[in-house]
Amino acid sequence: MSEALVASPAPAADPSAAGASGARQFWRRLRAQRAALVAAAVVALLALIALAAPLLTAIEGQDPTTYHPSLVDSARGGVPVGPFGGIGADHWLGVEPQTGRDLFARLAYGARVSLGVALGATVVQVLIGVVVGVAAALGARWLDQLLSRFTEIIIAMPLMIMSLALLAIVPSSFPRPLLVALVIGLIAWGNVAKITRAQTLALKGLDYVSAARLSGWGTWRIARRELLPGLAAPVITYAALLFPMNISVEAALSFLGVGVKPPTPSWGQMLTAADVWYQAAPQYLLLPAGALFVTVLALTVLGDGIRTALDPRAASRLRVGTGRKQEAKADADTRKSPADTNAEAEAAGGKGAAA
Repeated sequence: MSEALVASPAPAADPSAAGASGARQFWRRLRAQRAALVAAAVVALLALIALAAPLLTAIEGQDPTTYHPSLVDSARGGVPVGPFGGIGADHWLGVEPQTGRDLFARLAYGARVSLGVALGATVVQVLIGVVVGVAAALGARWLDQLLSRFTEIIIAMPLMIMSLALLAIVPSSFPRPLLVALVIGLIAWGNVAKITRAQTLALKGLDYVSAARLSGWGTWRIARRELLPGLAAPVITYAALLFPMNISVEAALSFLGVGVKPPTPSWGQMLTAADVWYQAAPQYLLLPAGALFVTVLALTVLGDGIRTALDPRAASRLRVGTGRKQEAKADADTRKSPADTNAEAEAAGGKGAAA
């Protein structure tokens, strides 16, 4: 009997098939959340505007740095001439007070800076956090203690104060958007490391990891082949929630005057210059503030939707636009086998023929 069992082993699961099935389940759960789909569309539109900023401004016939002194009333302190801040065919969203620079061009190029800085900071945070978390969980006890204490020190550091200090001492010749992304990423990776360490410790005790260790695999081969795929879901989820927070941090640093420097446009920098124009030219304040609000809100809703789709056991924290019945139906559909689906289709066809 034992020889027969050894001679005819159970068929191995196809990793590609399992991955495809997991991807289908993820997309079904995500599609069941209307708010997440709307947020994804908004994020895609913002990314498209940021990437196509040179093309869009060329169609408008403007650029973000050219001054138009004839479009502002110097007698009134530089208020834009014309209704609604100078909105017209040549300036789709009006012009900037005092300088006359085109607001649409500055908003579009500001999206490139704000989204690019947030993306770069998130990538740095994830890379450092995953490396430190996996090393702490798989290393010796002394290494785990050392990295864990260092991570706690990083988490305890006040992000804004440390960023202000570092950005203030770096020479102005260094590219400012890159510097802001590096500073945010190098200071705020602690929570990613803690999440990664906890998940790695949980995965270490699973049977397939123990089997890989008994087969003679090295530590880093196990981490690369067995642990990193299991870490993808929690890390991607947390990265999706980090992205809007990094946008807010970049805007705050630029608002305080230590972030992106003029003439490079940034939404936070535009808010800094607009704080004295909220009565004379309210669109100058409302446009960048509205862009920041919509971007952060859309990314937060999308991040929560990704978290819920990757881990259906975790209830969504944002119930607006998320149908519980649709989520339950999506989960039920993913649990059905192809045979059950075909049987239901045949039954429905038989009923239709009988009718």
